[in-house]
Amino acid sequence: MKNVVEDYSKRYRKARKKEKSEILEEFTRVTKYNRSYASFLLRGASKKRKTTSPSQKKGRKKKYDHKVFVKLVKIWEIMDFPCGKRLEAVMDEVIDNLVRNGHLTLTEETKRKLLNISASTIDRLLSSERKKMELKGRSHTKPGTLLKKHIRIKTHYEWDDTRPGFVEIDLVGHDGGSVSGDFCYSLNMVDVASGWSVVAPIRNKAQIWTLKAIIQLRKTLPFTLLGIHSDNGSEFINRHIYRYCEDEGLLFTRTRSYNKNDNCHVEQKNWSVVRRAVGYYRYDTEEEFQILKELYASLNLYNNHFQPNQKIIEKIRKGNKVSKKYDRPTTPYERIMQSPWVDQNTKDRLRKQHEALDIYKLKSIITHFQEQLVNIQIDKSKGGILNYVPLNFK
Repeated sequence: MKNVVEDYSKRYRKARKKEKSEILEEFTRVTKYNRSYASFLLRGASKKRKTTSPSQKKGRKKKYDHKVFVKLVKIWEIMDFPCGKRLEAVMDEVIDNLVRNGHLTLTEETKRKLLNISASTIDRLLSSERKKMELKGRSHTKPGTLLKKHIRIKTHYEWDDTRPGFVEIDLVGHDGGSVSGDFCYSLNMVDVASGWSVVAPIRNKAQIWTLKAIIQLRKTLPFTLLGIHSDNGSEFINRHIYRYCEDEGLLFTRTRSYNKNDNCHVEQKNWSVVRRAVGYYRYDTEEEFQILKELYASLNLYNNHFQPNQKIIEKIRKGNKVSKKYDRPTTPYERIMQSPWVDQNTKDRLRKQHEALDIYKLKSIITHFQEQLVNIQIDKSKGGILNYVPLNFK
């Protein structure tokens, strides 16, 4: 039958239109094929049909090749695995910092591609890496009631959220799941206007340690402290801090009872900064306390100078649906430099500090101390806890 089809096909393709009709009639009588199928065979029976495997199929050439992917992953890791929008916003500065300090080598073509890459493409390229990387806190505060009537509840009339200087504070406990005994806490302080955040460890949540940490963190701020906002825990609602704010002329406000969202900025940083950096382990030794101090010293610089954040600039409610519009991801450092409330001398000093920072070195120091904390936990789990000195409360 194959030879018959080929013979008729050769005659059919050489024939004129009228002759083709006669050949087709003859072919259908001989083969008993349907007329349309017979016509299909006669038109292409002698043509060799090319087949290709999926790997041989031609598609659009990849714009971002493996070289770009490797460099993108390295930058993403150094930046602590941010989303595409946040990474795109600082890509230019991060590349310049890494290249200037000798931690990244790029060809002109690769650099151009990295600088032009969109946020959505970053997320798409890194989706497989993110999947490879696929813990709750508990509250340790008790309400302080004696001074509540003296400390005002925060209102939008007293606080200017556009001016650096009004901060929210909170404590994060490092109990490891057991609240018995003494263990370290982290005092987290966040400026509402700029997102500037600083963290310091304290040996426990005694009022004296909390106040000492507040004074210590205040000295590191690149703006004048104007007000402090806390929850209703007794570590904050006490005479030590109340008297300090009165003497220093600081506005001291507190959240409404059972309204956790009143302290939303610092609550969010409790996870994104503190828990993300040091996890949920129990830190109750002097060595761990000292490691936390060293770690936070680098972490504060790393987050404030190189980690962008976004702020809501518009919220629209349509029925049950709320649409939020955010500003461009911007680092706290950039927000401070753009603020008209910060004097030029402070900005000049901050700029010199920023230009001297090595983002890769900061990340390496943070990772080094994180590994030390993990190694101590491993040692503790093997019964080596007796080798560690308890916290010194002097």
